[in-house]
Amino acid sequence: MKLEDEINQKKFKSETQKLIINMLYTSNWLEGKMKNFFDEAELTPQQYNVLRILRGSKESLSTNQIRERMLDKMSDASRIVDRLIVKNLATKKTHSSDKRLVQVEITKKGLKLLENLDPKILEMEAGITGLTKTESATMNALLDKMRNVKNNTQ
Repeated sequence: MKLEDEINQKKFKSETQKLIINMLYTSNWLEGKMKNFFDEAELTPQQYNVLRILRGSKESLSTNQIRERMLDKMSDASRIVDRLIVKNLATKKTHSSDKRLVQVEITKKGLKLLENLDPKILEMEAGITGLTKTESATMNALLDKMRNVKNNTQ
């Protein structure tokens, strides 16, 4: 369904105004879908992001290293890690050479949770997009351009 029909607005001041409203509308729509997914897993999107960061790392990470890799740079990585520890999805240990540093690792329970969520994420992605790889690449390039991000793949 077209945006105009979804929000019951037939005229926009400009294509740019329509684009902004369309992005906000789509963001809210996608956030709602993701919220249901994370609610079922009893995770926040930030906790999921940290677990994926930990799983992808070959070694344990400090909270500063985690923060650098997070999508949401405003999040408090230490607090998110502490909540994952309470859920037994991550562990903290003192760094071997610098006792002032804390290293974080994903637990077997955290790995198992992600393993169970991976197929659901793929299923959700397939159900959401309906876009070809080329269309997705074009959309990513346009969104990066809008945020003034230089494309280093050229």
